[in-house]
Amino acid sequence: MANTSIILRVELAHDQVSFGDVASVISRAGGDVSSIDVIRVGKESSVRDITVDVQDSLEVEVVTAIKQLKGITLINVSDRTFLAHLGGKISMQPNMPIKNRDDLSRVYTPGVARVCTAIHEDPQKAYSLTIKRNTVAVISDGTAVLGLGDIGPQAAAPVMEGKAMLFKQLAGVDAFPICLDTKDTEEIIRTVKAISPIFGGINLEDISSPRCFEIESRLEAELDIPVFHDDQHGTAVVMLAGILNALKVVGKPIDSIRVVVNGIGAAGVSVCKMLLAAGVKRLVPVDRDGAIVRGETYSQPMWQWLAEQSQVEATAGGLDQVIAGADVFIGVSRAGLLKVEHVKAMAKDPIVFALANPQPEIDPDLAEPYVKVLATGRSDYPNQINNVLCFPGIFRGALDCRANRINEEMKLAVARAIASVVSDDELNELYIIPSIFNEHVVDKVRHAVIEAAIRTGVARRIPPDFR
Repeated sequence: MANTSIILRVELAHDQVSFGDVASVISRAGGDVSSIDVIRVGKESSVRDITVDVQDSLEVEVVTAIKQLKGITLINVSDRTFLAHLGGKISMQPNMPIKNRDDLSRVYTPGVARVCTAIHEDPQKAYSLTIKRNTVAVISDGTAVLGLGDIGPQAAAPVMEGKAMLFKQLAGVDAFPICLDTKDTEEIIRTVKAISPIFGGINLEDISSPRCFEIESRLEAELDIPVFHDDQHGTAVVMLAGILNALKVVGKPIDSIRVVVNGIGAAGVSVCKMLLAAGVKRLVPVDRDGAIVRGETYSQPMWQWLAEQSQVEATAGGLDQVIAGADVFIGVSRAGLLKVEHVKAMAKDPIVFALANPQPEIDPDLAEPYVKVLATGRSDYPNQINNVLCFPGIFRGALDCRANRINEEMKLAVARAIASVVSDDELNELYIIPSIFNEHVVDKVRHAVIEAAIRTGVARRIPPDFR
């Protein structure tokens, strides 16, 4: 279950209740007291802020239990997650102060006209004279937000703001959330193209399948800056990094394994493509109607593409049937679809990546006795497959070399770079992927992106450290 943290401001009557009584009630209701702050102390009563870690589903029980305790007055309940979002999580700051008329004339009128003219005469100077060289648009229409589905552009904004924070903190990239109030594919494409001149890159986020495929491919073809749909490619890149290291743990070469991918939406299609590019020879894509079979005909273009690949198996069947003998299971679908009996039917030393969020395809505690390497999308279990390992460094590298696209070679290079952060001495079944806070990740990813961009001819600038 997802955890949260709440702050209870309470007044305690000293002659009726002790703090020990309060802590016991909270514990019995399922909460865990993590800190206490004294706000006011008097002879007859005291006011305290009690921070409680609790599962989302038990928050009401904790609050109710406190209210029913004699001698205590519940003054206020604050959710620390909501407090972190008050007023939004990002802001814009100038790079220099404007203190006098001379400063004003340089950054605005009349001096700015000279800079405008210079860019008009040579548009490439926008990279050196504006924010373009270090700015990414994080764009969503709010139709596929986390596990919440189509919740709209305003409700999507907190996620996009959070992504902008990660861009800045981890890679020094200035990112701005743009949430579009339209689901129309053509309108989204037109809008992104229209606002693109000020941005050095476009990060598409939480746009539902299958529209996301056309939106990304069209923008890639029609813009001269990198476009990256993180839900597809970020997941696939980090997944592959984990798979490469998991295969080292079990001692299996990538061209010998049989892989079942469950959930062939935006992320699942990209996962399949990445696995094929990395050398997987036996692939079984599975969606709600069963396996996507080589040689069959499908109305969904991406499924049809998969059905035309020689590495995709020609055997039909549901997950119950096709999981037998698989070396690897990768789930990008929904909770509860993978059963213990499925895992038991897999090949020796099975690898399971149950990546559905917030609840994985199988309870990790149930799977653990039967799995050699287990990964999830959660931070409370080992081996978290998290897109944050990918997108900050990818855009840092793409911006630094002014790449006009992010191609498959760059993505493969990034997967290998992330995997390489975990040394052979450190590698084990509980540590196949580095932490998002590992200081080496962004640098390794940036370096891999720039090298691959130069090698494949999509870099328009050679950074000083590569000359």
